[in-house]
Amino acid sequence: MLKKTVYIEFQDRQIPVFCTTISHKNTFSLLKDALNRKLFSGKRAIKKCLDTLISIEIVGSEAILHSKWENDTLALSLY
Repeated sequence: MLKKTVYIEFQDRQIPVFCTTISHKNTFSLLKDALNRKLFSGKRAIKKCLDTLISIEIVGSEAILHSKWENDTLALSLY
């Protein structure tokens, strides 16, 4: 299984996004929209994760947000 790595800009940082298959062409725009929405309207836990975000892994219709601290890692639905 081949993994593809794409970088997105989020909070003035280049964040690697790892994925094996992309089923929809707009997955990355959905991801960016969801991240920006959660940055401004999310709970404290999601904001803490986004502040220390180091990478994202797309699995199906979810984005696994990996942070510097393992306890802050979260899953975010894209749809």
